[in-house]
Amino acid sequence: MLITVCLSQTRTEPWVEGLRAALPEADVDAWEPGAPQADHAVVWAPPQAFIDEQANLRGLFNIGAGVDALLKLALPPAIRVVRLDDAGMSVQMAEYVCHALIRHFREFDFYEAEAREGRWAFRKPREREDFAVGVMGLGVLGERVARAVAQFEFPVNGWSRSPRAVEGLRCYAGEDEFDAFLSASRVLVNLLPLTESTRGILDRRNLSQLNRGEPGGYLINVARGAHLAEADLIPLLDSGQLAGATLDVFEVEPLPPDHPFWRHPKITVTPHGSARTMREASIAQIAGKIRAMERGEPVAGVVDLLRGY
Repeated sequence: MLITVCLSQTRTEPWVEGLRAALPEADVDAWEPGAPQADHAVVWAPPQAFIDEQANLRGLFNIGAGVDALLKLALPPAIRVVRLDDAGMSVQMAEYVCHALIRHFREFDFYEAEAREGRWAFRKPREREDFAVGVMGLGVLGERVARAVAQFEFPVNGWSRSPRAVEGLRCYAGEDEFDAFLSASRVLVNLLPLTESTRGILDRRNLSQLNRGEPGGYLINVARGAHLAEADLIPLLDSGQLAGATLDVFEVEPLPPDHPFWRHPKITVTPHGSARTMREASIAQIAGKIRAMERGEPVAGVVDLLRGY
């Protein structure tokens, strides 16, 4: 069994070494143009040239949960694209979202500003019932985030393309229930996969429906930058329709130094670090899936190329 590794913007050598240790029965090498045909590939944002050359791959294993970079490529119809189920990312995502939510809810930005001026000040406590949190996307990451938020006794809504039932959540599904979901949520957390149907879904029309259309909605985007119609955000913040936003992902990354998001007082920017791939856990998961595929067994995380997730 031959496995090739093709990673963009990521050091390849530690992955090759880890996969060799996890799969001693396989030959594992970093891909170079002209390399032998492999049975499986471990990838992150590979070029089209890699896909064209490695035409006989049975499995394409992505080292992240999001596969939008792969879906831009012309993939052989018989190939199976497999994403990570978790590998340590869901707990990081839950930490990040809960931190952003609680920072906003408890008005810690206000307290930090007052402390810098040496002022001892209080704010009237807010009611959790007034801060319903809507989680868009109820996959492995979304469900973990929703459950974590519920532990702090916020009302939690969930929305997904197809019906889901998650204990402790009020679940909405499909286009027919999307507006009702937005209206019932004050804080919106985006964890959707990026597909053509979700690109630009965080636009003026949809974000204006938060909090039953009243001012004070809040956005946390930890999925993909292309979900957000960036030109719509600042006008919504400046008008007060949105109280703020925490953004970890952007249409162009790294975020250009002259981008207005850096300087807007109601926007918190982080550098796409809400949930980083944990290499050792990911290698163990990928190795297990490769062995299962070789045995002809079902493999979790196989992507529906038509749906995009």
